[in-house]
Amino acid sequence: MTIPMGSQEPESEPEYQRRVDGRTLWSGGAATAVVAALIALVGILVCRWLFTIPILAPKRDGAWGDASTAGYVFASAAVALVATALMHLLLLSTPRPRVFFTWILGLATVIAVVFPFSTTAPVSQKLATGLVNLVLGIAIGSLISGVSMRATQHRVIRRSYPESTPPPSRTLDDGYR
Repeated sequence: MTIPMGSQEPESEPEYQRRVDGRTLWSGGAATAVVAALIALVGILVCRWLFTIPILAPKRDGAWGDASTAGYVFASAAVALVATALMHLLLLSTPRPRVFFTWILGLATVIAVVFPFSTTAPVSQKLATGLVNLVLGIAIGSLISGVSMRATQHRVIRRSYPESTPPPSRTLDDGYR
């Protein structure tokens, strides 16, 4: 008895299809923007009130500072939304998007941490600003990565036998044990 075996080609690797739930990703990105804004505000207040380091504004502007505080807070929220857009683009277009996202955001965080050291501000202000930027980068990166895992679904696509050819089956009398 002969058993039809379909094609004689070796079976190819299974293909994966990634589906991104944009609503989940962007709602998580908006929540991350709120968290980033609050981290920036808390970081500025802790530096000014607790350590009396005039981060982003001179001491005479008080604990709340001037418009630069609001700018820093809104810029932090904007960075979180840009990170969400970047993750969405990577999820739709690249293999292993979280690896690329981690590298991109990690290097951007390094730039944000090192940049204050290029100014003529006192070392304490440089350290405080760099520390706040580091915490922001870690928070945004980890939150967006976590949200992206929840917002993606993977489906394995396997090649099946043509409908006209039944799959091979084994019986007790076919000689196989």
